[in-house]
Amino acid sequence: MTTTPQVRTRRDQTINIRASLEQRELIDRAATAMGKSRSEFMVESATREAKEVLLDETFIVVDAETFTWFTDLLETPPQPTEALMRLAAPKSQ
Repeated sequence: MTTTPQVRTRRDQTINIRASLEQRELIDRAATAMGKSRSEFMVESATREAKEVLLDETFIVVDAETFTWFTDLLETPPQPTEALMRLAAPKSQ
């Protein structure tokens, strides 16, 4: 079994948060279950969620019919019109 080497990054920034006792206990239980410190668990969880949020803003979900239409358009683009050719032509001096 091969293992991926862990890359250590410098952690020199502090993040302070306030939480209820119940939230802290829940986080501590989950961190312990994962074999991580509270800080490790919270940073990893928050980072994972942040990436998910940003990915949701990047990807567009469409139905199968729209996807097929879009990929067909990419694979077989329409012929350029005369107006488009004029627009793309270099200006004569």
